Amino acid sequence: MVKIQTERLELIPYSLEVAEAAIADKSQIEKLLNVKIPSDWPWSEVEEVLPFFAQLAADPLQLGWGAWLMIHSRENTIIGDLGFGGKNEQGIVEMGYNVLPAYQNQGYGFEAIQALVNWALTQTNLHKILATCPQDHLASKRILEKVGMQLKSCEEGLLKWEITL
Repeated sequence: MVKIQTERLELIPYSLEVAEAAIADKSQIEKLLNVKIPSDWPWSEVEEVLPFFAQLAADPLQLGWGAWLMIHSRENTIIGDLGFGGKNEQGIVEMGYNVLPAYQNQGYGFEAIQALVNWALTQTNLHKILATCPQDHLASKRILEKVGMQLKSCEEGLLKWEITL
């Protein structure tokens, strides 16, 4: 199984089995991965895209280019999601992340995003990573700056960031 270990986190990509378990019943993920699942996970935005994650995960070559679970290593608890919207033919991916409220402002978002960017940089045919965040979301702005993204534009209250490789 592909996974990324950081100082405090374990990042696991949604395989087809994990995505299907999340769609069917989140308690299946508890059994499958032997992790605790907080009551506020997944939030509605994640639930809406789980079928896309399952479709992406069905192609073994796409493993890692979809969503990843963010697991707190010491607590063995899912604390968020992060990942990519699938790599296109031009080698461009869009990245996003969510950290559960109880774990925000503790550096977990930065730790996870930095690890995932580092993983992406080791993959072939990647040329650019994109991200967006609300203009007023200071924590996300700091995270994206710290991982080396450059602010490219602001449209309708959304900041658009990128790393060109």
